[in-house]
Amino acid sequence: MDEIRTGNRRSIRLARKLPLSYVLLAKGRGRAPRGGCTGPTVAQVAAVCLSSPVPDNSYTGQGERAGPVSHSDSTQVAQSTMAGGDNPSVICRAVAPSRPHGSIVPSERGDLSPAPGQGGSLGLARERTNLSALGLSPRVIATIQNARAVSTRSLYGSKWRVFEGWCDGRGLTSYQCSVPDILCFLQDLLEKDRSFSTIKVYLAAISACHVGFECSTVGQHPLIRRFMKGARRRLPVIRRTVPEWDLSMVLEALSQYPFEPLGSISLKLLSFKTALLLALASAKCVSELHAFSVHPSCTKFSLSRDMVSLKPNPAFMPKCFPAFTSEVLELSAFHPPPFSSLEDERLNALCPVRALRTYMNRTSAFRKSDQLFISWAPPHGGNPISKQRLSHWLVNAIALAYESKGMQPTGGIRAHSTRGIATSWALFRGVSLKDICSAASWASPHTFVRYYRLDVTNISVAHSVLGVGSA
Repeated sequence: MDEIRTGNRRSIRLARKLPLSYVLLAKGRGRAPRGGCTGPTVAQVAAVCLSSPVPDNSYTGQGERAGPVSHSDSTQVAQSTMAGGDNPSVICRAVAPSRPHGSIVPSERGDLSPAPGQGGSLGLARERTNLSALGLSPRVIATIQNARAVSTRSLYGSKWRVFEGWCDGRGLTSYQCSVPDILCFLQDLLEKDRSFSTIKVYLAAISACHVGFECSTVGQHPLIRRFMKGARRRLPVIRRTVPEWDLSMVLEALSQYPFEPLGSISLKLLSFKTALLLALASAKCVSELHAFSVHPSCTKFSLSRDMVSLKPNPAFMPKCFPAFTSEVLELSAFHPPPFSSLEDERLNALCPVRALRTYMNRTSAFRKSDQLFISWAPPHGGNPISKQRLSHWLVNAIALAYESKGMQPTGGIRAHSTRGIATSWALFRGVSLKDICSAASWASPHTFVRYYRLDVTNISVAHSVLGVGSA
């Protein structure tokens, strides 16, 4: 609708394009809200009704935003590391649904995952329309779109909306535009200093929603593939070669106050410490840690309580599926009692089995989900946390460890850095590449060597060679 005007009443002039719901649904003068996350209320009397080509989305509301997941022996790697509603039938389908708003924001009120159906329920509506044009039923379309993770669908949806806005400003049809138009958009991203990985996400979102060219998708077109190869050369990926933070200092802090004694510290610190120790001992990524469950079929302690076997929720699908070799994480106690020295007692404070057992006992009274890591803060205590919140836990644990030692944490600490630091120290202490890749769920050693291996040696090669001539 290019222009909308009323009869003899005050006219409405649209200085910019607005969602259709602001015009057809909002009460009053049809003015779009300037802030907030609440959508417009439904008008009591609809003055305009338009037919819509968008198919019925009754099956994709839950599929686009599923709720949080409720539900290899890496001991060698672990020890090496440690040592170092409204009725929808009333609302006419002709009205475009409002876009999702809001995001997960860290706060002291708690760590709560977004509710099902919230934030990204419209994810890839354009893709659903394309699939519907092929004659597929809504249930089949929902299953096909479920091949992508919820976070991926939400990310693609946001990138596609940016591309739609770019096309609207140039009078182009976003889902049918030509190859030169798509290349022009990608070039604009390149000249705005977007990273190569960001450009790849935009291209993936366009490929998912565009109708394609003959028998190929947008990403498979020869010119676009050559463009991406050229962009890769212009935007080389700079990989870190040294650790972002000091593992030995963080482990020393975790074995002392305020992270000890384990039985009397706050549940917040216990949650941070358990998550960080489990991440370091397992070399797992955040999504795999997030998938662990306390259900008896997934978490089993030995009779002596000095070993634990952890399995992810059966519904969890890792990125490297089906080449996922380490489905079971087995951990044994680290320097268990009786202690032969004070050093053994200090190292036992870093035992992930001990921390996990204490954490599960402390949270069993108010737990509302089988997911391993749950919120500790009221009023959402006991609810499962999101993957983003779990990432914050890992970063906060490292930062608090630095502060407890009277040091300022380094900037740019990422939760994913635990993977590279843990596996690099394991390699330095003699763990084989095969065991490292099995623990970290890497199908090939090239992944570790190319992206994760860090220089954790105390003495560089140059100094060791030059030191040969010394006494």
